[in-house]
Amino acid sequence: MAQSGGAEVGGLLERIRKFYELLAEPFVGREEEARAITLAILAREHVILIGEPGTAKSALARRAADLIQARFFKYLLTKYTEPSELFGPLDLNALKEGKYVRITTGKLPEAEIVFLDEVFNANSAILNALLSIMQERVWYDGYSEIRVPLWTLIGASNRVPDEAELEAVYDRFMLRQYTKPLPENKWSDLLEAGWRIEAGLIPRPEPVLNMDMLKRAHDMIFNVNLEPVKQKLLRVYAVLEERGIHLTDRRKTKALKIIAANALLEGRLTANERDLLVLRFVAPRDVDDFDRIMVILTEELRMPERYIRELNDIRANVREAAKLVATLKSYDPRLVDLFRSLKIARARILSILRDVDDRSVRGLAEQVLQEIDDVLEKISRKLDAYTI
Repeated sequence: MAQSGGAEVGGLLERIRKFYELLAEPFVGREEEARAITLAILAREHVILIGEPGTAKSALARRAADLIQARFFKYLLTKYTEPSELFGPLDLNALKEGKYVRITTGKLPEAEIVFLDEVFNANSAILNALLSIMQERVWYDGYSEIRVPLWTLIGASNRVPDEAELEAVYDRFMLRQYTKPLPENKWSDLLEAGWRIEAGLIPRPEPVLNMDMLKRAHDMIFNVNLEPVKQKLLRVYAVLEERGIHLTDRRKTKALKIIAANALLEGRLTANERDLLVLRFVAPRDVDDFDRIMVILTEELRMPERYIRELNDIRANVREAAKLVATLKSYDPRLVDLFRSLKIARARILSILRDVDDRSVRGLAEQVLQEIDDVLEKISRKLDAYTI
């Protein structure tokens, strides 16, 4: 039985990973958006993609629904959108009999995955309905309290709301991702992928999950061991607060679900420090926060990205020093200053090699160390020539 249960868990973890890979597959440079949506769906939370139109937001949402065979509803909201457009028209025959009933076939109340474009353009009647649906999965229609099957709402907006009346809705989006236009080095791949989509060469994906599997995956979140990261998480919260980035109590608590979901996505039932990187989706409020928080996280967590960035900065300085050494005469006092600076950099790299086991970091560190030693040798030869 234990072996059978382990095989079932392993198979489900594999399907979760496959879901993420297939979700991201047709879209160039949208791996972060695909991860944010995957984590939101695993945790049964909501996610908002913030950015200009034309960045694959609605296509990602529809593909996510297809991959889990979920009932899907999408709509573009404006300030003129009527509640009936989302929740269905009134049943006139029932109304004649004194009954208040809506025809919800194909509308939001029957959907499991919902995509609402420009969600913050909605009027107050729709926003109030969304609040209870997102938080409680309950729709209050007139005097009726109706449970809805909504699993995850994926929102999109070209802005972060600054109106007080929108703050509550914005806070219900547990995950937030800034969807930037692709950089120039991705344009060639974008054209190729876009042409394949326009030509109909990207088939509708075969589902890798269904709602029953998804519910089991969601239940697994609460079996993930979070103890190894809790103290570090509290430290990160404190640092974010010191840097002026405030998380509500709700977000601090619910972040645990996203951390656990990321562990599952990585095929683990125990969280590690790398899972805390999901705070890049949880902590930002304003657009400027996204880059700031990523910097803070890579500084606080012993992530390979942090060391690789530091080593690349050191390497750039070493190469500048090498160019300068080549132009200096043997009696130039700047050689001594360069020698001291490179010795300090060398000590830092040796410290990294002692502390880090990651293969990519160690390989880069050894390369930069060799470059430092080469420059130190050239400086030593010039200094020796001056002494002679």
